[in-house]
Order: sequence, then structure tokens, then C-alpha cells
Amino acid sequence: MTTSANTTPRPSALALLPLLLFLTLFIGAGVYFTLEGADYAFYQLPAHVAILPAVILAIGLSRERLNTAIEQFIRGMGHGDIIAMCLIYLLAGAFSAVADATGGVEATVNLGLTLIPESLILPGLFVIAAFISTAMGTSMGTIAALAPFALNMATATGQAPAVMAGVLLSGAMFGDNLSFISDTTIAATRSQGCSMRDKFKENVGIAIPAAVAAIILFVFNNQSAPVDAPKSINYLAVLPYLSIIVLALAGLNVFVVLTAGIALALCVGLMSTPDFTLLTFSQEVKAGFASMQEIFVLSLMIGGIAELMRCQGGLSFLTQAVNRVIARFEKKRGSHHSRASEFGIALLVSFSNLCTANNTVAIVVSGQVAKNIASEHSVPAKRSASLLDIFSCVVQGLIPYGAQILLLGASFGLSPLVIVSHSYYCFFLAASALIAVISRRWWQARRA
Repeated sequence: MTTSANTTPRPSALALLPLLLFLTLFIGAGVYFTLEGADYAFYQLPAHVAILPAVILAIGLSRERLNTAIEQFIRGMGHGDIIAMCLIYLLAGAFSAVADATGGVEATVNLGLTLIPESLILPGLFVIAAFISTAMGTSMGTIAALAPFALNMATATGQAPAVMAGVLLSGAMFGDNLSFISDTTIAATRSQGCSMRDKFKENVGIAIPAAVAAIILFVFNNQSAPVDAPKSINYLAVLPYLSIIVLALAGLNVFVVLTAGIALALCVGLMSTPDFTLLTFSQEVKAGFASMQEIFVLSLMIGGIAELMRCQGGLSFLTQAVNRVIARFEKKRGSHHSRASEFGIALLVSFSNLCTANNTVAIVVSGQVAKNIASEHSVPAKRSASLLDIFSCVVQGLIPYGAQILLLGASFGLSPLVIVSHSYYCFFLAASALIAVISRRWWQARRA
């Protein structure tokens, strides 16, 4: 019998094997080539090639007819969030290429060198990224806009590119978690039935301590070399980047923001760069699109596998497993011990995110189950919404096959695992959330 998108499939641990196979091949090959001393070890076996055996396995595990399994895979590839990410990839690549060709990157870096003290490059980038991502409501848009600037700032100031990428990721995930217009915020509040303001108040008490800890670490980790102040700045070439910031603060859609940035970069190029023509512009856009080919394909494949795992019961298996853990803990500690249910909600959305590689989809998938758990164990709706958003963003900022880290890897030319190791804010956010859950008196005071 065919499993529809609205039915709950029978739980099956076997359905998780494709994800395990992909991670084994991708990470295993990267570790092997690292030990062998190969350059760009994690690019020896490209991720979008390593995932192909997992796709074949996922289709092969389906109990449906081959055509039906393929249809499920294609449906997952065509999920709205997956397509949106892929379009952001393309626009980000085009903007980066055009802005670079028109001198925008160099000009913006020079401006940054004059505004941000050498001793505050890292915390300055974190605050800027956090501010923009909160305004835009998207970590992907923030990374797409700031990655070229951050990479060139790293080169100009002597910062390690991997650290710079981690700082940018940290700031982007801060806003992704807290923004009122973030997809994760909308999904979490709608699924749990609470207001965005209540969720924000619950969430900010956990996020701010993590952000402060990250900023302190960035201050002490700042290792920039002395840099001569630029003699001149082409302010006209800076306009595309400034326009992105202004439009983001105005709350415009990320697609509008990036498209406007590309159009303004074109105008700047035609006015200030003698050899920049419409034909040059078209070639740069083409190059920008091509630079995102790998993560474009990989994101589509991950979306397809996630849908197959859902249809085959992989996500249902995770839900069932989490409910069993909660039941056992409650039985030992007492039926009013809500910490178990809070940990259960955190585990549920975390595992869902590991399987779907999309924090919004993970919240949508686990939202109803989380609401049932919260209702049964007297967890306030604002509390469960906050936990869903926090832990989905934590996992999204730590998985090497997540869209944000893949985009950073492509922009900086770094291994995704290297970037993950510098995702300091996500580590601090996880620790802050776990401490808050464990602290019974704190939560009792919040509920009072």
C-alpha cells in the first residue's frame, strides 16, 4: 500500500541506514585522506557523489513499487524549503561573483578595516552577522551576503579563514533562532500554539548568555596582524553590500534582498569599471551559478532521502524511541518530573534535524509529537516552542552536511568538518539550553 504524505508510516530503524551510509562514506573518506596527508582531504570524495549510494539504498529499502519510491524521492527534492535553499545558493553565487568583479569585495573589506578595530575583528563580525540574520530572519541569506566580505577580511587581517567562517556561522545562527520572521520561529510557534513574543521571551534568556560567552571567546581568540589603513575606498563599489544590509533591516524577503544586490552591483560595474559590460555581467552570473553546483545537487539529494526515510518510518522510529525514553524516566522519577519531557523534545527535534538536514523541516516533522509530549507533561507551549527552535538551530549549525555549512565550505574553500569545529556559538547555545533544562528552580521561577 502506498504511503501518502499525510499518513504515519510504521516505525523502522532500517530506514535510517541511507543517512548512516552517506555519513560513513563522506566523513570516513575525509578522515582517511586526512591521515594520508592529502590536500583538501574532504574534497577527494565530493559529498554530492558520496550521497549517490545512499540514494540507491534509500530507494532499494522502499516496500513500494520502484516508480512510487522514485516519486517519493522527487517529492522530497521538490519540497518548498529545499527549493528555496537552492535558489538562495544561486543568487548568493551570482551576487558574490558580480560584486567581486566590480570591486565590491575589496572596497567593502577596506571599509571594514577602517570601522572595526583590529582587536575586535571576530566579535565585530559576529555582532554584524547576528544583527543582519535577526533582521532578515535567515541564516542562509546572512551567510550568502557576508561570506565574500568575511573571507577577504580574514586574508587582509591575518585571521584564520576557518575561524572567520565559524564566527560568521555563529552570528547567522543567532538570528535564525531568535528572529521574529525566521522560518524556524514561525514553525515552532505555530506547531506549539503560542505567540512569537512569548517564545522570544523564553528563548532570549538562553540565547543571550550563549552569545555573550561566544563574544568573550572571540575577543580572546582575535589574532589579527597589524594592517595598514587603506589609502582610499571606492564607496560606490560598497553600495551593493550596504544595500543588502539596509534591505535586510527593512525586513524584505531574502530573494528580493539578493536580487537587488545583484542589480545594484551591475549598475556599479557599468558606471565605475571600464571593461565591465552586460556580457561580462552575464558571464559572472554564470560563474556564480556554477560555483554552487555541488551544494545545489547535494541539497536536492538530501531532501529526497529525507522524504524516503519519512515514508519508510525512519522519523516515526525516532519519535517512538524518544517517547519510550521519556516514559521510562517518568516512571522512575515521577509523573510530574517535566525535565524528561523537555529533554525528549530536544532529542526529538535534534534527531529529526540529523535526518532532514533542515531545521525548519525538522520542526515541522516533530512539532505535533512535541506538542503532545508538552501537553501530557505540563510543559508550557512557549517552552516547547523555544526548545524546538533552539535545538534545531544547534544541530543545523553542527552537521557538516547542513546547508549553511555547505555554503560556507564552498565560499571559503574549507572542509565542512573544519567549519563545524569553530561553530562556537552553537556549542554555547546547546550548553546554555541544557543547563536551563537541568535547573529545576530556574524553570519553576519562569513558570510562576
